[in-house]
Amino acid sequence: MSTPARLTGSDGKQLAPGALHWRGARLGPDLVAAARRFAFRHGRVIERDGAAVLTWDVAAQIEFPRGTAEPGAAERAHGLLAAIPGHNDAGTRPGPLALGALPFDAAAPGALVIPGLAVVVAEGGDAAVVAVGRNEHIPSPVESLQLAVTAADDAENRDGEAPDRFRVESVRPHEDFLTRVGAARDAIRAGELDKVVLAREVAIVANRRFRQHDLLERIRALHPACAAFALDGFLGASPELLVRRRDRVISSRPLAGTVARSGDRDEDARLAAGLLASPKDRLEHRYVVDAIAATFARHADDIVVPSAPEFLALRNVTHLATPVSATLRANRPGGHLPNALALAVELHPTPAVGGTPRAAALEYLRRNEKLDRGRFAGPVGWFDVSGDGEWWIGIRSALVDGRRARLFAGVGIVDGSDPVLELAETQLKFQALLAAFVRP
Repeated sequence: MSTPARLTGSDGKQLAPGALHWRGARLGPDLVAAARRFAFRHGRVIERDGAAVLTWDVAAQIEFPRGTAEPGAAERAHGLLAAIPGHNDAGTRPGPLALGALPFDAAAPGALVIPGLAVVVAEGGDAAVVAVGRNEHIPSPVESLQLAVTAADDAENRDGEAPDRFRVESVRPHEDFLTRVGAARDAIRAGELDKVVLAREVAIVANRRFRQHDLLERIRALHPACAAFALDGFLGASPELLVRRRDRVISSRPLAGTVARSGDRDEDARLAAGLLASPKDRLEHRYVVDAIAATFARHADDIVVPSAPEFLALRNVTHLATPVSATLRANRPGGHLPNALALAVELHPTPAVGGTPRAAALEYLRRNEKLDRGRFAGPVGWFDVSGDGEWWIGIRSALVDGRRARLFAGVGIVDGSDPVLELAETQLKFQALLAAFVRP
């Protein structure tokens, strides 16, 4: 009988959690720096403002054969992770974790990786390394990390030259997108739905393979306020926190409403004030905030929602942003708090990337968008054995395969949307990653 989530090895065969073991230890700053270099080149990375998850190798995968929308999938995944036996050498936290980028379509098959080695850096700078393997007598994770980064340093020059010629093209003509925006606006005015998010795709072909560490370093430099990620060919810089769980505290930072930045402080202040005063953008933003607050209310108390959005200023755009926080109820039936993945699955897709009402918007996209989003705008993140973790929305992102990359950008369509302005907004959003990919 199939289950909503299953543990599999590198050979694809199903595993029992007892077939794996883990061992954790504290980590000093020198090895953290070396681990970062290694992961940027050869591993999986989620990094933002002083915190990071840096991993490589695959001990196992948690597979979702029918997607994370399958009832009980996230809870089953957490149960599999928590059942892996092991110990910390110095009482450090966390134990094993699972990370990855899930498809936008929650009903599509997906998987998370339980890495063989993971370095977790907390905001305060404390760091731990966790090793997971088949052998009950796992070697010291610190020694395993030292061996891995030494081997990586020896192979540092094997990446080949960086690309220096690029071809960039829209996958579909601009007129096609303008037509789709107009049709979506007509459907909204006809009462079929209130908002829908439409995406565009741009393709880049380089003369040589893209190098992950080049892209990540540029993304981090260009977008320090975002969460940079590289997960099995999916790279990006997400400004939008879907959900973070730390013990009983949960938080989110939805975005909706965008305006270009000019580079002039006074002009940017004027543009931001216009964004805040825009009925169209405030309505679009309110849809997202209300949806997140309603989901939090099913599990939490003390929900904090500011009365007005704040500004999130990025390199070339300013967004309306509203931080939302709450405290999970401790007296839940069975005594179990929802884990970070379960919260992300329940929230996704928010009106910021799908639309509202959710079912109507997703049905509209299935019939009309004609775009394979893959992991674009899906949840990107991690969770650990305690149920803590964080998930970002996989926007400002690209799928990279050798010397080819597919970049995506989306915009929210409501009653007041202007097709020409919505096209211009996608072009602004594409610039966030084009600047990292296309170099003279």
